[in-house]
Amino acid sequence: MAAAASRVLPSALSGGIVITKYGHAGRGLGGRVSVIEAGHPIPDEHGLAASQQVRDLLSELNARDLLIVVISGGASALLAAPAGPVTLAAKQQTTDLLLRAGAKIAELNAVRKHLSALKGGRLAALAYPATVVSLLLSDVIGDPIDIIGSGPTAPDPATFRDALAVLDKYELTDRVPESVRDHLRQGAAGNLPETPKPGDPLFQNVYNIVVGSNRLAIEAAAAKGRSLGYRTLILSSTVQGETREVARVHGQILREIRSSGHPIRPPACVLSGGETTVTVRGNGKGGRNLEFALAAALEIAGLKHALVLSAGSDGTDGPTDAAGAIATGETLSRGAGLGLDAAAHLRANDSYPFFDSLGDLIRTGPTGTNVMDIHLLLAF
Repeated sequence: MAAAASRVLPSALSGGIVITKYGHAGRGLGGRVSVIEAGHPIPDEHGLAASQQVRDLLSELNARDLLIVVISGGASALLAAPAGPVTLAAKQQTTDLLLRAGAKIAELNAVRKHLSALKGGRLAALAYPATVVSLLLSDVIGDPIDIIGSGPTAPDPATFRDALAVLDKYELTDRVPESVRDHLRQGAAGNLPETPKPGDPLFQNVYNIVVGSNRLAIEAAAAKGRSLGYRTLILSSTVQGETREVARVHGQILREIRSSGHPIRPPACVLSGGETTVTVRGNGKGGRNLEFALAAALEIAGLKHALVLSAGSDGTDGPTDAAGAIATGETLSRGAGLGLDAAAHLRANDSYPFFDSLGDLIRTGPTGTNVMDIHLLLAF
């Protein structure tokens, strides 16, 4: 995104900072735009240092300046600027607890915004009175601008009380660091300023524009499917819920297509997109797309002429080097032939080594974009 902006505005661009996840920097942008790699989905010291550089840049702006902000999924972790007494370690621990508890992205970001000096509209506040144009690649269901990247340039409808309610919901209030708990309680009591809200005059010259989304991605996939001779059907671009359960439903749809030709006759390509949630109970290695493929494999075991693909559009699924995996009706039997128990791997959240052993991982490398996940069912 930053490279595209640099190409469009080569002479007008006076400087900039890009923060991206490890392995995604490419060749860099040259000129006056620096590129820094940092931790994701758990923030780290590199993200903290880079975020301070962003704050320094914002402090130089005035009413004559135009700030272009390009935001994609991952900004919540990469733009790490803890607020007040909250330390990076405390924010790391809180983020990890929420991820493991299966918190939804809106819930996770409600907490992160209220532990940040830049998210939840605070970046726009620091840029004021400059004009701000934010171009957003949405990795959030429904494309809400206040949730994408935790909304650093968007008004924030969430409150400190909402953040505390999230911790209560997942029984984490007594497990998060004391500094986090105290900071949120101080805010809820009115002793700390809230994030900027809708209607705040500081957003008068702020423009937030969604330029890419999951819907666009699956529509392009459907067009490709038709060109290859498949009948295509888009189920939804707003799929969410527990990964295993969503995957099982997709597997049942594929079985129905093969047995009855409903809701679409083979050769069929059925697509969905969104972002499911894994509740981590084991100590294995994987991600939501790998877990999706493994749960689907259990559901379609023995089914002929059928395939399930689940992959992250950014090219990395969780803490792995794979975007996702492919499963067929033969996946379980092939695994068993190697001494692998698919159900046991699923219980342990250990989908990566299972598919790695079969050679069925999808490795694309970093794609340079992030519009959530793609699920594809083929009946042929």
